[in-house]
Amino acid sequence: MKQIVILSGKGGTGKTTVAAALVHLASQEASIVFADADVDAANLELVLDPTVQETHDFASGKLAVVDPELCTSCGICAQVCRYNAISSTPGESHYVVDPIACEGCAACFYQCPEDAIRLEVPVAGQWLRSDTRFGPLFHARLFAGQENSGKLVTTVKQQGRLRAADEEREFLIVDGPPGIGCPVISASAGADLALLVVEPTVSGVHDLERALATTNHFRIPSLVVINKADINPKRADEIAAFCQEQGIEVVSRILYDDVVTEAMVQGLPVTAFEDGAVTAELEHVWRHVRDWLAR
Repeated sequence: MKQIVILSGKGGTGKTTVAAALVHLASQEASIVFADADVDAANLELVLDPTVQETHDFASGKLAVVDPELCTSCGICAQVCRYNAISSTPGESHYVVDPIACEGCAACFYQCPEDAIRLEVPVAGQWLRSDTRFGPLFHARLFAGQENSGKLVTTVKQQGRLRAADEEREFLIVDGPPGIGCPVISASAGADLALLVVEPTVSGVHDLERALATTNHFRIPSLVVINKADINPKRADEIAAFCQEQGIEVVSRILYDDVVTEAMVQGLPVTAFEDGAVTAELEHVWRHVRDWLAR
């Protein structure tokens, strides 16, 4: 099994468009499993029309909870809380914890003289297994205000990897989160290849440099796709020059086309929507990735 992760230094570069196309193209000639590891803003499902088969709660972190029957309103918990997450409520005889502001540091738990505070592990989101016409999809939903998305990404990817290994599937394709934080590291762990999608903006080289620093640190080979390359050819040339200096191959320069938006509106990968210049380029990208992995 080969693992491919699609990344970008920032959001909005077209990463999921490329990921959905690779899922569609790979499924036509190989057995695959795919995962949407962008749990903070999952959208791969929008173009794959999944049917949910399993839903599992994801519990993570710690949350302080005040027992109103034991609380004497001494106020010590509010004094030691660095995040202003604990306050008294007018008309109530006990203190309460704001679950959004609480960081689970446990300072109030250890300082309460009445043992009126307990620490709970809250449900921070859900991970799901779905069926699609292209194969099984593992994805997740991180609830608003929750953290630890890196752990949820690890769970999603692990479930996809186990399914791929159990069924001896050829590829695990991961639509990774943008940026360079913990979720990106979790999505990239164990990958055989990272496909970096960049757009020709003022910060394009900087965004790519950040993404490459992450993949290079973890010794993950990388290829680059310049998306919407014709909206700023000068910036696209700068990105290509940077890649040449770094010894990184630019696989494709995909031109801007409204057909991508039209395909999204129809809930389809662009490669399944219409044959054209964009589809031809994405087919080239898939063949290049496939052959690179075979070597």
